[in-house]
Amino acid sequence: MQEEQHSYLFTSESVTEGHPDKICDQISDAILDAILAKETELAAEGYVAPGGIPADPKEVRCAVETMATTGLIMVTGEVRTQAYVDVQEIARGVIRRIGYNRAKFGFDCDTCGVMSLIHEQSPDIAQGVDESFETQTGATTDPIDLIGAGDQGMMFGYASNETKTLMPMPHYLASRLAERLAAVRHDGTLAYLRPDGKTQVTVEYDEDGKPSRVDTVVVSTQHAAEVSLEQIRKDIIELVIKPTVPAQLLDENTKFYVNPTGRFVIGGPQGDSGLTGRKIIVDTYGGSAPHGGGAFSGKDPTKVDRSAAYAARWVAKNVVAAGLASKCQIQLAYAIGVARPVSVMVDTFGTGVVADDALEAAVEKVFDLRPTAIIRDLDLRKPIYRQLAAYGHMGREDLGVAWEKTDRVEALKAALGK
Repeated sequence: MQEEQHSYLFTSESVTEGHPDKICDQISDAILDAILAKETELAAEGYVAPGGIPADPKEVRCAVETMATTGLIMVTGEVRTQAYVDVQEIARGVIRRIGYNRAKFGFDCDTCGVMSLIHEQSPDIAQGVDESFETQTGATTDPIDLIGAGDQGMMFGYASNETKTLMPMPHYLASRLAERLAAVRHDGTLAYLRPDGKTQVTVEYDEDGKPSRVDTVVVSTQHAAEVSLEQIRKDIIELVIKPTVPAQLLDENTKFYVNPTGRFVIGGPQGDSGLTGRKIIVDTYGGSAPHGGGAFSGKDPTKVDRSAAYAARWVAKNVVAAGLASKCQIQLAYAIGVARPVSVMVDTFGTGVVADDALEAAVEKVFDLRPTAIIRDLDLRKPIYRQLAAYGHMGREDLGVAWEKTDRVEALKAALGK
């Protein structure tokens, strides 16, 4: 018996750049960017370290974690590089750009403590990444097989035709609201706002699974103590929500909750501790797709937690852009030190124009999903990461990242004889 379709509500959230967890993500990725940029610069100059090791961005390994609490930033993790970067200055610069530049905001870039506890990458991990299992066992001489996956795990990619960026509507709107909340603070439109904030959007889907209206919008924003809740509510609805959410999705039954606790003066690391990697659903699809559990920020692209998640989005987006499905989910899985994925799965939720197993075969023919190939095809050894560490890593066509390109559409069609 076929299950009867019905309308339903789905909710996604986002946070601003001043949220404690996002401060940490941005610091971790700013450090990675600085290392990649400096290592590239040293390599161009022909620099060789005293131990005889030449600078080479291909040899950079980075897994940096940041923690934030009242008055303190702590940076830890494992790094391999010939470059020196000033961790303290990088951290302070990120905090300054976010807007925590006065003690009365609860956190001050110039007076907070910054502690660095970074150390060298484990040689046990390095040996399997630098030379993959396939290469060590003599199974291949293909240079694309040289690098093994930086860890085991599974990664998911997703795309849906419900928005212009092929992202799920609730996540898209929540992310754009968070961006808008920061924009009206930075440009002085709402100068009383402070950097910390969260957004949430509930979308109603009709019986055909299409977004039909926005049911609820929640915005919580840090603010100056002297501003009334009534003023904040009015300004947020008129200057943040309505310019962001399409008017045709709002109706007389849409509910707006602005600072529903009544007060949000204490925020940022003074209000809550922050940690790299705690906003992985905000970073991806807002809960519309599964998540393998691995965070992105602070990790160089040999870590498939990051690079393969980008690749999975690239695959899914090209499938939907090609008109081969109205929504598509990709799962990739890897073994540490092994170049080739141990599994590739395609699920179009019954929306595909061909069977999912045929689409899987086409994907494996068109996309090379070994780490070296992903890094090459998506140009991942560039300092591009800090800009991704707030407002989502997926759907960011505004940043020109390679995994948002639909450059394999024709190849996918050809592989399927379309």
